[in-house]
Amino acid sequence: MFKTRLTEMFNIETPICMGGMTGVGYGELVAAVANAGALGFITAHMFPSGEALLAEIEKTKALTDKPFGVNLTLLPSINPIPYDDYREAIIASGVKIVETAGRAPTDHLPRFKENGVKVIHKCTSVRHAVSAVKKGVDVISIDGFECAGHPGEDDVGLIVLLPATVDALPDVPIIASGGMADGRSLVAALALGADGVNMGTRFCATVEANIHPNVKQKIVENNELDTVLVGRTLRNTARVARNAISEKVAEIQRDPTKTFEDVKELMAGQRGRENVLRDGDTDGGIWTSGQSQALIHDIPTCDVLVKNIMKQAEQVVATRFS
Repeated sequence: MFKTRLTEMFNIETPICMGGMTGVGYGELVAAVANAGALGFITAHMFPSGEALLAEIEKTKALTDKPFGVNLTLLPSINPIPYDDYREAIIASGVKIVETAGRAPTDHLPRFKENGVKVIHKCTSVRHAVSAVKKGVDVISIDGFECAGHPGEDDVGLIVLLPATVDALPDVPIIASGGMADGRSLVAALALGADGVNMGTRFCATVEANIHPNVKQKIVENNELDTVLVGRTLRNTARVARNAISEKVAEIQRDPTKTFEDVKELMAGQRGRENVLRDGDTDGGIWTSGQSQALIHDIPTCDVLVKNIMKQAEQVVATRFS
């Protein structure tokens, strides 16, 4: 019933993806997602070198014989990130699926194409999606305003952004991202023309996600109002969980004269990864979460989660469209 261009292209059982997530996208979770019949991505920039990434890929291969990919988020960084080494490690590993985000992966596409690697590029606007396809990416993952992390600066919800992207790129597989969390989300996305869905926050609240139980429980407790937009005045907007730190950052940034230096310490990624994701202090730093947390009510295994999503999707189709 749910065979799409995405499932056929990547030989996956369900049209469900778990995109790359900083501090979360390790091999154990990615393998659990793959074994459940979905498509998960190791997050490359969490590893100090290409060799370390290759070791994580090999570890993941030992845990699953099903397809999985690697995420390359291409953003400016204070410390150099070994993107070329990551790319060559991916190619050497035999992984054939890469998810890119941030700037267009123009400089990496020739090597990927030479080696039969398909590239999914995450975008937050129709114009960027069209541009990325012209540059040679194979699939677009379109992020609506509801998403965790960086929703762009246009503030367009997925219910408009998704079909607009589908209309602009009818021959390209499209993944719906932002606000996706259950079987209803999947059916809605397919009805709007998507070939699959990407779920990030939903996969954080699973048994296999290697983050503190307090964070998972907070996602379950939170509703659609429990996120905050930070970085707006810097034109680098991020949707993060509402807590003492994110509210303080948002308050500081209401003053347009403030710069990144005024919030740098509060927003430090290492602070969030250590205090929140590792140690469980949900007010200890900035951590990303999407509005989809309003639809998350349990902490299942990845296998149970994917089965439940597909079961609900089938029930929605049977009862609403019969």
